[in-house]
Amino acid sequence: MSVDRRKFLKAAGGAAAWMAAQNPVPAKSESPSAEGEPGPVRDADVLTTERTGSDFMTDVLKTLNFEYVCANPGSSFRGLQESLINYGGNSNPQWLTCCHEESAVAMGHGYAKVEGKPLLVFAHGTVGLQHAAMAIYNAFCDRVPVYIIVGNHMDAATRKPMRVDWVHSVQDAAAMVREYIKWDDLPASLPHFAESAVRAYKIAMTPPMAPVLLVADGELQESPISPEAKFQIPKLTLAAPPQGDSGAVAEAARLLVEAESPVIVADHLARTAAGMQYLIELAETLQAAVVDQNGRMNFPSRHPLNQSERAAAVISNADVVLGLELIDFWGTVHAFRDQLQRTYRPVTKPGTKLISISSGDLYLKSNYQNMERFAEVDLAIAADAEATMPALIEQVKQRISADRRRAFQDRGTKLAAERQAIVERIRADAAYGWDESPISTARLSAELWAQIKDKDWSLLTDVTNSRDWWLRMWNFDKYYRHIGGGGGAGLGYGAPAAVGAALASRKHGRFCVNLQTDGDLLYAPVVLWTAAHHRIPLLNVMINNHAYLQEMMHIQRMENRHSRGITNARIGTAIEDPNIDYAKLAQGLGLHGEGPISDPKDLAPALRRAIATVERGEPALVDVVTQPR
Repeated sequence: MSVDRRKFLKAAGGAAAWMAAQNPVPAKSESPSAEGEPGPVRDADVLTTERTGSDFMTDVLKTLNFEYVCANPGSSFRGLQESLINYGGNSNPQWLTCCHEESAVAMGHGYAKVEGKPLLVFAHGTVGLQHAAMAIYNAFCDRVPVYIIVGNHMDAATRKPMRVDWVHSVQDAAAMVREYIKWDDLPASLPHFAESAVRAYKIAMTPPMAPVLLVADGELQESPISPEAKFQIPKLTLAAPPQGDSGAVAEAARLLVEAESPVIVADHLARTAAGMQYLIELAETLQAAVVDQNGRMNFPSRHPLNQSERAAAVISNADVVLGLELIDFWGTVHAFRDQLQRTYRPVTKPGTKLISISSGDLYLKSNYQNMERFAEVDLAIAADAEATMPALIEQVKQRISADRRRAFQDRGTKLAAERQAIVERIRADAAYGWDESPISTARLSAELWAQIKDKDWSLLTDVTNSRDWWLRMWNFDKYYRHIGGGGGAGLGYGAPAAVGAALASRKHGRFCVNLQTDGDLLYAPVVLWTAAHHRIPLLNVMINNHAYLQEMMHIQRMENRHSRGITNARIGTAIEDPNIDYAKLAQGLGLHGEGPISDPKDLAPALRRAIATVERGEPALVDVVTQPR
């Protein structure tokens, strides 16, 4: 049925007249309140002000040189948001609109690993911080600085009645994440905010780095301050990273020079590009085998001394193992079997000396068990490994005699031959299933590499998924070629972290690639809209195996253990019936979308079209249906 417009308006006008007759206007005039409800106008009501606390907070935040603020909007920080975009000119920091707090924090996580400093993240009250919690935990485990401000209304007398102010406010906002942040504070005044804001940045940037959190009270944000009021903003001076004790460093150098088969194992070593260069210099000086555990981009993948593919062999033959910022030293030197009864055994020879240089010894929490098993090392240097490397290199060089130098060269020649054998084996392994459908992950890796290898590229995802084909086949030769994994292994990290890292890479003109697993994307797909909205160029290539594959393999292991076959492992772990069309999902969020592609012959043309889109400054997604690994 259609509705006649003239009759509709006539009926509406009559109803309004009847309501006016039933509710005559009172003698005292009224005006809408801030919530749209009637309220009496009083001469004492003050509706505008020249300057509020949030303006001064903006002044403080600008001194910390944040480039961006990522946030899903929330009323608990409405004062700060308004000040940043108007008083602060929406510049340094620039507002980036996110559709979920977990995505906002994960964007900050990825950004910091490229840029070497945090961006700013806002979260709304209790619910916003609850949404953000998993991403905060990932950053904590990954030793990454993220700077978070959460809004809150502390004074119950000023909360709006029968409104969300009550359920979105809390006595101690930081309590829910305090076990996995490095520091937090609730400033009670504007001078307090200034000091705590600068202190928080300094703490976040002091190794071991980690997220920090400030609570910005709503009244402190919105209360007016006199135009004549002057508050001091403390000067930011970052702490120099702690270096290793000189005597301990000298002893480590002696052990390394005297060793016949030293092995250097690096995980979260390279905080900056300098860390990678230091490791190259140390390894080449000693002609020692290097095992890169890829927490960061520590060592060139094609370097002759890179023995990561045969880590078990070189560690079992080592007489000295130097661990640089290892998250799991115990797991590095032990073999573990996940069978009906879990067992382990050392993989090192009796008498092998273990040396640890790690800032992780300087900071530890208790409840969340991210410290791994206790490693019985012979020399523990509690310091930032990157900052300690120059002194260690110098000590090593001073101790090398002509005889030791000749021995080192012989060792390096043998390691280079081993590395060449690895390369040939990888090439042969990658050829299996080359023309099969679904597409093999090795074929996907090769096709993508062929099209980006001549660009200044950066892979913004965990390189250890899908049998490490990317790490094994591509030439990772620069510090920014990859940024490591997610730290806490929490799903939902991949896509938003890649968007944040691509944001940091944009001004450097790098071609950014995200190899995106399907299960991970489903946690936070709307971050693709943020990439499209803010024109963040990023090539997303789906590794779409229609399953939470790792969990499926866990179920298969349990089925085998219980002698029940593996036919039902897809129940509860498969992402199918219906299959998700990620290309259409991407298109709906404003991206160029291709796929789903299951025929290898269609892969290269689709990649070319998507790459052209990214080179125009826009994000794109290619949905590739792949084999499980």
